[in-house]
Amino acid sequence: MARQRGHHEASHLVWIGKSGWKDWELKRVLLDEDWVLVTKNSADFRGPRSAPGTKGQYADVALHAGLVCLNGPVGMDLALQRELFSEVLDELEVNGDLTNQILEVTLEESEAGIQIVRYSHQPSPKDLER
Repeated sequence: MARQRGHHEASHLVWIGKSGWKDWELKRVLLDEDWVLVTKNSADFRGPRSAPGTKGQYADVALHAGLVCLNGPVGMDLALQRELFSEVLDELEVNGDLTNQILEVTLEESEAGIQIVRYSHQPSPKDLER
């Protein structure tokens, strides 16, 4: 989908031989190679939804290419993931720079539908000292 929408450098963990890697192993590759990660395992990378950046793989990262979180019900199927990712691609057409940002696309359980939230994520110097 990303390649079809002009993001020709887009790839998948399977395509680059990283399938099955642990989050901490992926983190190093993402940072070293300047990748934006798209994940449905949001809490593992951005920390808890109620306090993003306090925990997770990106909690101590001073500079990153961006993080995209697809949030839906547990066990969301591929069709829903594609629907949420389509919203991500629409948002990136408006503003494609995700440097030190997290873009969350969430299917709300209520009638609210899909919510898109973008926010800065750069730890404070104090957090980086930990």
